[in-house]
Amino acid sequence: MTILPFPDSGPTGAARRTRTGKAMDVILHIGAHLCATTTFQDYLHQNRTRLAASGCAVWGPRRTRHGLFAGLMPDDRPLSGRDGAPRAAGRIRINLAACAEAGAQRLIVSDPGVMGAPRVNLRLGGLYCGLGERMARLGRAFDGYRLTVALNIRALDAYWAAVLSQAVTRGAGVPSAAALERLASAGRSWRDVIAEVAGAIPGADLVVLPFETFGGRPEAQLEAIAGLAAPRTHARGWLNATPRLPELRAWLPKPEAALLPPDDDRWRPFSEAQAATLREGYADDMMWIIGGAGGIARLAGDPDRKQAADPIPPHRNATRGICDDKEDRRLAGAG
Repeated sequence: MTILPFPDSGPTGAARRTRTGKAMDVILHIGAHLCATTTFQDYLHQNRTRLAASGCAVWGPRRTRHGLFAGLMPDDRPLSGRDGAPRAAGRIRINLAACAEAGAQRLIVSDPGVMGAPRVNLRLGGLYCGLGERMARLGRAFDGYRLTVALNIRALDAYWAAVLSQAVTRGAGVPSAAALERLASAGRSWRDVIAEVAGAIPGADLVVLPFETFGGRPEAQLEAIAGLAAPRTHARGWLNATPRLPELRAWLPKPEAALLPPDDDRWRPFSEAQAATLREGYADDMMWIIGGAGGIARLAGDPDRKQAADPIPPHRNATRGICDDKEDRRLAGAG
């Protein structure tokens, strides 16, 4: 196998990469959870034959979680205590080379598990704490390929409501008022997540896809991140939908079930003031992204809508953090 150098994909500051084997672009769809990611993965799986015919290969959880990514993340460390990341990276590179040699021009890797787990978000009271190390490990495993990182985000009040609903179905019970206040006032937002991903995988094209635009539209999401004509078959399934209140009440003992609202809608656990705080934080994040995200990420355009203007292109000199970031946020709001 020949390793061929190729020029940096961006201006000064981008990480220098090498392309291994045949030319193949890699799209890392990292989540986030509960942003219609399961629906998107099922759409890719159902259309895998059609996509393969167009030169697009797909690795979903059916592959990544059955040995391919074993040992890659810090929480995958075996009982021996040895770091399995180098071996996992080698395993991934072998599979990448085989995929490229088979003629794939593009590979989509979709697994939100690489970001962490929603239950850990609840325990720590914040969005994907410790994400930087996880993304750095992921980036090193795919070093040598042109990378696009696709990240789904969602309004924070809706995201946390979905996480809490899922937790109820897994035995967590109804959260206390203190727990809800902790989530509403945590302060860590999608902007922090985006900054950590960009800093950990420098040189990648980081694309942000809001759930409000792409949720339930997997074909539009595929076109936005891969730039290809997406098949319309299996495009209107909806998997792993957030359970509604009747289902949640069925999971709870009667005393706890009585704490939930009596209607049949989705559960809205936050008070009006808490929900407003979370929505305001998400609005600030969206304004920052629309404004160019400081050059480290870009907002995915809706392929079904004509764009009013060219998006602000990201630059490639991302770092792991900016020392005055918090001060900037206080002074400028949306950045």
